[in-house]
Amino acid sequence: MGGCGSALLARRMNPGLGRPRPERGALTGRSAHGLPAVTCSVDRLLILWKLKTQCSAYRFSGHAEEVTSVEFSPDGRVLASASRDHTVRLWIPCIHGESSVLKGHTASVRSVSFSHDGYSVVSASNDKLVKIWSVSYQRLLSTLFRHTGWVRCAKFSCDGRIIASCGEDKSINIWDTRNKICVNTFSDYEGFPTYVDFNPSGTCIASAGSNNTVKLWDIRTNKLLQHFKVHRAGVNCISFHPSGNYLITASSDGTLKILDLLGERLIYTLHGHKGPVLCVAFSKGGEKFASGGVDAQVLLWKTNFDTLDYEEVLEHNFRRTHLDDPPHLLDVYPRSPHLHDEQCESVEVDPTFDVPDIETPDPVIIDIRTSSHFSTPGVGKSEELPSPSASSSARNSKRKAESESGSAVGQPRGISSSVDCALDHIVGQLEMLTLTISVLEQRLTSTEDKLKECVKDQQKMLLKGKWN
Repeated sequence: MGGCGSALLARRMNPGLGRPRPERGALTGRSAHGLPAVTCSVDRLLILWKLKTQCSAYRFSGHAEEVTSVEFSPDGRVLASASRDHTVRLWIPCIHGESSVLKGHTASVRSVSFSHDGYSVVSASNDKLVKIWSVSYQRLLSTLFRHTGWVRCAKFSCDGRIIASCGEDKSINIWDTRNKICVNTFSDYEGFPTYVDFNPSGTCIASAGSNNTVKLWDIRTNKLLQHFKVHRAGVNCISFHPSGNYLITASSDGTLKILDLLGERLIYTLHGHKGPVLCVAFSKGGEKFASGGVDAQVLLWKTNFDTLDYEEVLEHNFRRTHLDDPPHLLDVYPRSPHLHDEQCESVEVDPTFDVPDIETPDPVIIDIRTSSHFSTPGVGKSEELPSPSASSSARNSKRKAESESGSAVGQPRGISSSVDCALDHIVGQLEMLTLTISVLEQRLTSTEDKLKECVKDQQKMLLKGKWN
């Protein structure tokens, strides 16, 4: 499920909607599939929601600025978060709040996502770069250069061999993770893509657009399969149902819409948020999904896809616009894209009238501050998240631990928190300078080699001219 921010969760049925109490800030984020929900917000916090037991929540703090994205690892034992403070953090979702910082971006990090095996994380940033990180060793593996504008989102394919990224340069790039090269590019000249994701089979990608559209592309034939224009404002997020037959969208027009991909039509329009909806995500089994928006609410919904036969769903939703027979989603050579206009009708669900409210009680919220670095459960007995070499984040944690222990026994702190933060920032900038100098040295060496070759070629030509 997915959702966002500091709010209370509730349930409704068919489809169900939670009516949480707002706290503060716009909400964005992603969460584990089939695991406790995790949310993030502009209030710089991550909140882990325990939904099955008595309602409780754990609030994790560590980022210095707005948290823009959060996701569970596939096994649910590690969390990754991205922030406008230019960092990616890896968390153990436990009462100790252990986390590790990955520094390398020079601008706000927009999204973060795990590979299928959980060993790697991909991040997208306003510095126009896509970076791949090792979870086990907490180090940068590679940087992908191609985008010429802010990168909004990057996702691994289900087998980990491909990465799809999209940015404000109006392009969607497909990357080969082995060779670290861009193998294909899809362009959207009407607007820029805000979000991209693979379908469960990994054969198609769907993109959400700032021009109110949702598009599905077949990455095997490089063709546009479907083109939906059902929203009246930009689409901020999308999520595939595990079956691959449905796609849910979240838009700045304040609605969520469920698209039937096989039937190529809109079947539900969901109301509930008061303002733009920023994110949405299905649970692992597809029986629930959650949404979050700028109204500081997290809404938890229940689907009816599995309780009704597909033909029954079509029969019960007769108000839809019936179109001619569409192509199958996985056709190798589909017909030309089918364009949905804004007049398409759907079954509108307004929770205040159509659905009974089943609201959970106020959760017990436990504040958890970040502590030392951690080892990754299930990765290996001796493998730890920190890099084998002493990383700057390890030094920072050590310095913080020393200052906290010193204050605990009544000793005066040698360095104020503001100076400590400034030192951390300086260390990070020095690391970036070192990396930049290293790249420049490589390029300079390559240029020198080419110049030497040119000089040799000119000398040979001169000698030939003299002999002739």
